[in-house]
Amino acid sequence: MKHTALTHIHEGLGAKMVEYAGYNMPISYVSIKLEHQTVRNGVGVFDVSHMGEFIVKGPGSTELVQKLTTNDVEKLFTGKAQYACMTKESGGIIDDLLVYKLDENEYMLVVNGSNIQKDWDWVVAHNDENIELHNISDQTTLLAVQGPKAEATLQPLTEVNLAELKFYTFTKATFAGIDNVLISATGYTGSGGFEVYFENKHAEHIWNAIFESGAQFDINPIGLAARDTLRLEMGFCLYGNDIDETTTPLEAGLNRFTKFNNQYIGLDHLVSQKESGIQRKLIGFEMIDRGIARKDYEIVDEAGKKIGHVTSGTQAPSLDKAIGMGYVPVELAEPGQTIHIKIRDKILQAKVVPFPFYNPN
Repeated sequence: MKHTALTHIHEGLGAKMVEYAGYNMPISYVSIKLEHQTVRNGVGVFDVSHMGEFIVKGPGSTELVQKLTTNDVEKLFTGKAQYACMTKESGGIIDDLLVYKLDENEYMLVVNGSNIQKDWDWVVAHNDENIELHNISDQTTLLAVQGPKAEATLQPLTEVNLAELKFYTFTKATFAGIDNVLISATGYTGSGGFEVYFENKHAEHIWNAIFESGAQFDINPIGLAARDTLRLEMGFCLYGNDIDETTTPLEAGLNRFTKFNNQYIGLDHLVSQKESGIQRKLIGFEMIDRGIARKDYEIVDEAGKKIGHVTSGTQAPSLDKAIGMGYVPVELAEPGQTIHIKIRDKILQAKVVPFPFYNPN
């Protein structure tokens, strides 16, 4: 297993460590529910350094990133990020990612940790114009500081006015006395906050500085289990669960990140799918009967015939109800419809509901 620059700190804090995306990662420190509520109500810090970062640089970089991603790179300005998918010719999702425009001809692609090698190979294979590429994943630490107290925690550590950093914008600045730190108003929790990128050698210093600054807000480290319940309450897709190479962005409901006014790999299939209509759709549901739906459980009709499958499910800490996501025929995807989940030998009722499950406002 790989280790992040902060693995020794997580172990020293007594975190439960598990293998995730090839890394030794903290799954929880105290309890999932407590960590979840810490982020919803205060501020928590995730070490998500297992994520991958690629630099695409020089003349032609915009054209390469556009060819690889489903969103419109031309709409980015320096200091702006966007969410997108990388798709195969078949329209299947290779990965979902963030695209950061660092400069006029320079981008950073932030990809899922489990897909780093696959994604890197894909980018390299389609770099027909010999654009400058750098895989900086192993040299980069990424901390997600999330929650309503995140801004107040981080503001004393930088001269950047964080209140002016709009959602999905970023800047490079001095942070905790360290130069060239990328501070991004992004996150995967639905509770606001920032993501902070920097070189591994500064990891322990920056971690300690954040925790000292956030002590007055009862800041706590948060594991990946709470990250999963937080993102699920928002209806955010998790690669390998809700999306993969067998699903398209349109089936996954990622239409607003899927543009049709520019050329990219997979566009022809997605245009065809848009015109003919999707056959299945990713939906959110909440359990009516008592039970928790888990990944790969069958979604069935009243008679028990399989009509789809669950991709993610949990007991939502903020809602005190069991929720899930899954694929069903498109005619069953409208909110309010009843579906059934096969949990062990029982067929339990659930109701299709709109995303997000949790309204942060």
